[in-house]
This record gives sequence, structure tokens and C-alpha cells, in this order.
Amino acid sequence: MPEKADRIFFSFERRNVVLGLLLVLATLVLYNPVIHHPFVNFDDDRYVTDNAHVRAGLHGDTVKWAFTTYDEANWHPLTWLSHAVDCQLFGLNPAGHHYMNVLLHAVNVVLVFWLLWKATGFAGRSFMVAALFALHPINVESVAWVAERKSLLSMVFLLLALWAYGWYARKPGLGRYAAVAGLFACGLMAKPMVITLPFALLLLDYWPLQRIGNAAGDSENRFGARPLSRLVMEKVPLLILSAASAIVTIKAQKAGDAIGSVTQYPISIRLENAVVSYARYLGKAFWPSHLAPMYPLREGSLKGALVWAAALLVTAITAFVIARRRERYLKVGWLWFLGTLVPMIGLVQVGTQAMADRYAYLPFLGLFVMLVWGTADWAAQWHVPTAWLAAMGAICLFGVALVTHRQIGYWSDNLALWSHTAAVTNGSFIAEDNLGGALLEQGRQEEALPHFRAAAAIDPTDAMSRLNIAAYEQRHGNLSEAIAQYNQVVHLTRDPRYRAIAFNDLGYAYRELGDSARARESFTAAVALRPRNLRAWLGLGLVSQKSGNFAEAVSDYQHALAIQSWDLGYYLLARALEQSGRQDEAQAAMQEAKRISANFDQLQQSVDALLAK
Repeated sequence: MPEKADRIFFSFERRNVVLGLLLVLATLVLYNPVIHHPFVNFDDDRYVTDNAHVRAGLHGDTVKWAFTTYDEANWHPLTWLSHAVDCQLFGLNPAGHHYMNVLLHAVNVVLVFWLLWKATGFAGRSFMVAALFALHPINVESVAWVAERKSLLSMVFLLLALWAYGWYARKPGLGRYAAVAGLFACGLMAKPMVITLPFALLLLDYWPLQRIGNAAGDSENRFGARPLSRLVMEKVPLLILSAASAIVTIKAQKAGDAIGSVTQYPISIRLENAVVSYARYLGKAFWPSHLAPMYPLREGSLKGALVWAAALLVTAITAFVIARRRERYLKVGWLWFLGTLVPMIGLVQVGTQAMADRYAYLPFLGLFVMLVWGTADWAAQWHVPTAWLAAMGAICLFGVALVTHRQIGYWSDNLALWSHTAAVTNGSFIAEDNLGGALLEQGRQEEALPHFRAAAAIDPTDAMSRLNIAAYEQRHGNLSEAIAQYNQVVHLTRDPRYRAIAFNDLGYAYRELGDSARARESFTAAVALRPRNLRAWLGLGLVSQKSGNFAEAVSDYQHALAIQSWDLGYYLLARALEQSGRQDEAQAAMQEAKRISANFDQLQQSVDALLAK
């Protein structure tokens, strides 16, 4: 039954509309600062700013690419299309991209409130769960980071699938079940973190829908009880979707070399990290300090005592919630937390992180339900006045919002974000890499170099730090050292993006040394890995032109111009056409270069410098 506090409103429905609008307002106000934030120099480039397909906006080629690519070691076509729509609407203005994230989070908040209220009848408790979800600092990463659009979008579809499941449970039918399956499929195509939905639905069958257990004798049950075996069979088509998503996801992650090997991350280490991460996530839920985009999995960090303490904590909570027979929400909340974290807990190690805040976006809903419903039941048992309970809740939300506001501030620029991350993680090569990158963006090369060297010392196989060290050496004329660093990247990583960058820059280093054969070999390897590599096609054109193969140079420059139309490409093409004796075509290319060039005299100087090498 709804709380007594409901009586103070003339209309339950009108009151709950007001509560929903209040949640939206609080979410938008709290996260409004992100519209002034830049893109983050970690994945935002791959997902948006340097992604030619996404930047092109929404059209047929983009749709085809989104559904067929394994870029970024993922298959999430709806996420790619979402970013493409943003580029169509806002270009590369980060404000629009950020605000779309905020709006999606606000939608999720309202859906959480609405779904819990409709399923349980408790508007006040549902409001508090949704408010915690809206304001908790653990979710800042998912909202303030444009590249995490996938978490927000997949959550929208998951919550809509839960709504459709409630609709289906009231009156089962093929059409209603198809709606559940369709929304679930959309969620999987946004991010496969929702893969556990079939198991989550079984939890909802237990509570609050009460379709299993002793609900058969409950005259107030609106959904009707079913045998457990029938409910399990009911989920089989959804389990097939989950299995298909798992297969595609593993294939994509293998293609991107994102899955750590058993040699690199033994099963014992993965299990220990999983247990410790569960305990650490619990700590972040109740004391959200030292939050960061990445928590590195460091060798020797999983001490025996720590693992045993974490295992004891998880076991004790599990035993406690099982023993509480009447409080079904405790079992559902706890198993929701444990179960929905399974795909991200590191049993299949993806990347180098031990855990990540963004992984808690869905699982923490279970903890919030446990906390809110448990507190409300305790208050009812001890006859705590409703006004006191509301005041306690308001104080809690205010404190959480203050921490979240501070956490949002760390995302205000790349230097602030990675300085904070490096400080609180103590030994993250990713933080050092990106802090160095943030300094490079400000032209502070000498200050950036120590951070790249620190990253390479932490992880000698780190491609990004070696690429930046190599670039520094190349800019300072230390070509032999630069070439050594590029070759290290080629031999140490299988990531096609980093290998393509290394081969591309190797080509330019060899070209500076006058070794045209090796330069051509490197540029060819770069375009084989990334066919739309603009700088590699440009490099091939320069090598061909230098060696007198003008027809090949023309072809290379035309490949480059097919990727991007720009004045330098047309000027080089004009020179190669002229040297090939194709004067009319050369004149047309030169006119195009003049038409689109902002400073033609400077363009001529740049081309002369390139061709002189």
C-alpha cells in the first residue's frame, strides 16, 4: 500500500507528476555545468572528434558502417548512430553532446521512479531511489563523459524493456513479449552491459511483481503467479539474445585485442579482483571518495588479507539477506547488484582496469532499493515520524549532491581530470598518459614528457606513452630513438589503431632519413590497417613524388582527398599532375586549392617545405 504521506495530496497521479518533474529539474540543474566542458582526451576522440564516420552525421553510409564495424572493440551500432545524430545537430560543439548525455540521464531517472512506483505502489520510496540514482557521484563518469553515451542509452532501453515486461506480465501475449525482446535487443545494440536482463526479470518475478513463490495465495497480486519452471522457460528467447550478444561482443573485443590473456591475467587473479571489487563498489556506494575514470589492476595489489576480508563481507551480506525471509526487496536488491555486475567484474578481463565507476550505473539501483526500502521499514517499525524520515532523506540527498557537484568539477577540463585521477589512483599509466596529453594540448611539451616516461615505466607495453615519447624525439631530431620507440609499439601491441599510428609515424621518420623504401613500406602497412588514414596516404604520395613516380603520387593524393577535401591535398595533387604532364587537371586542382585555402601564400610555403625533404 502507498505511504500515508500520499494523503496530503488531492491526486496521487498529479502529485507523482510533480515528483517526476522535480527529479528532472534536480538532474538538469546539478549537471548543467557539463555543457561548458570540452571533449575528454580519452575515447571522445575515437568516438566523436577523430571519427570520420561519426563526424559525417547520419546518412546511409554511416548506418551501414555502424552495423558492420567492430571499431573500439565493440559492436554497438545504436551508440554510433546516437553520436552521429549529435554531430548532425551540433557539429563538434561539445556542449550539445554533453547535454544529450544529461537529458538521457534525466530520462533514466524518471523511468526508474515511474517503474518502481507502478510496480510497488510506494511513490515516496520510489522517489528516493530515483533521487539517489540521479544525484549519486558514482554516475558522474557516465554522464559527464561523452564516450559513455553507450551506458546511458542502453539503460534507457533496459528500463523501457522493464516497463514492457510489466505490461506483458499483466496480460501475457506474443505482441507484448515481442516488445520486451525488441527493447532488449536495442539495449544490447547500445551496450552489452544489459546482457543480464533475463536473470534480472526473474528477480522482478520474485519481487515486486510476485509472480513466483507464495504469491499464488495473494489476492492483491496484480500479475498472477506462475510455476518457476514456466517463468524460466519464458525467458529462453531473451537468453538466446543474451548468448548472441555475448558471442558478438567477444568477437569484437578479440578483434580489438581488448581481452586480456590468461597468461597476463590468470583466473586466480580475476577471481580475487572480482571479490575485492564487489567490496570496493560497496564502499563507493556509501562513501564515494577518490572517484576516478580508471582504477588500475596492479600486480601485487590484491593482498591475501584484503581478498579474504572482501569475501567475508560479501558472504555475510548474502547470508543476511537470505535469512530475511519477509523482506524480499533485500534479496532482489542484493542479487541485482551482484548479478548485473557480473559482465563488468573482470572474470573476462577487458582492458587493464580493476573496476570503473561507469560499471556501477545499472548495478547500484539494487543497493539503492535495499537502502531505501530497508530504512522505510525500520522507520515504520520504530514509529519514526514521516516528517523526520523526509528530513533525513533530504539531508542525505543534499550531501550526495554536494559531492557530485565537486566530482563534476574534476571533469571541467582534461588537465583537472587527469591530475585528480593520477593523485587518487597512485600508479595509473592511463592517467599519466592523458595528463601528458592534456599538457601537450596546451603546448607544454617539456612538462608532458615526464608523464609519458612515467607511464612507460609503470607499463612498458603501453603504446600511447611510447608513441608520445617517439613523437617528442622526432620533433627534436633524435630520429634513431624515435624509430626505436615506434618499433616497440609495432611489436608490443596488436591494437590496429596504435599500430597504424606507429607505422604512419615510422614512415615520416624514415622519410626524414632519406630511406624511401622503408618509408613506403611503413606507410603501406599503415593504410593496410586503417584504409582511411589520411596522413599515411599523404606520406605515400610524397614518397612517390620524391622518387619520380608521379602517376602513383596522383593516385595516393586522390585517395587522401577522398577521405578529406583540404587545400594542402589539392595543392600537392596539382603539383603531381603538373609533373605528369596533365596540365588541365593540374590547373583545376590548383584552382580548388586556392578556393578553399585561407592563406594561399602560407600554403605554398608548406608544400615547398614538404617536397624539399
